[in-house]
Amino acid sequence: MGGEAIKVHGSVLSPAVLRVFACLYEKDLSSAEYVPVNMATGDHKKEPFLTLNPFGQVPGFEDGDLKLFESRAINQYIVQAYGDKGNQLNFHDDPKKNALVYVWMEVEAQRFDPAASKLLFELCIKPILGMTTNDAVVQEYEAKLGEILDVYEARLKQSNYLAADTFTLADLNHIPAINYLMGSKAKAVFEARPHVNAWCADILARPAWSKVLELQKKQS
Repeated sequence: MGGEAIKVHGSVLSPAVLRVFACLYEKDLSSAEYVPVNMATGDHKKEPFLTLNPFGQVPGFEDGDLKLFESRAINQYIVQAYGDKGNQLNFHDDPKKNALVYVWMEVEAQRFDPAASKLLFELCIKPILGMTTNDAVVQEYEAKLGEILDVYEARLKQSNYLAADTFTLADLNHIPAINYLMGSKAKAVFEARPHVNAWCADILARPAWSKVLELQKKQS
């Protein structure tokens, strides 16, 4: 299988869309097609996009006749379907090692992302939209994110990456939000924790992520 039939529908400003492209590029599926969706005019809430994602959120994903939504589920599919390509991102033949990948993927989705997304909206999205950042909300969610990153700091003292000593999907899924937040005042929450800060620098420096940023710059 190759990446020729893969299409990702969405906006390159969306962390979820960037998450999928990060996975595709780690798997050397650089021929995947980006299909822009004009979210400013609400095209993600209309047909034909709703055929791809009935909840009207990006991304929508196609691989031949397969249609998917939800970026983390899409990434799990990519890793399984294209296991022989690029970087592995999980442990296909080791259920116990894979269990740790799944645990930290759940931590990202259920604990890290809700706090990070609140901060991202206040510090990164609101200024773009000409809205005023709510400093009280920022303070509240910086504290919440700090509590979560304390757990990460303890984990990263024991392991090079969250699930293992090698980079996996659990780390990758964090990258878009971290990239945005490290460009805001919230970077201090990461920098205050040395192992977290080193981990952030490591995952943001991956060649696949550099390719994602090139795509974002080209398409913005």
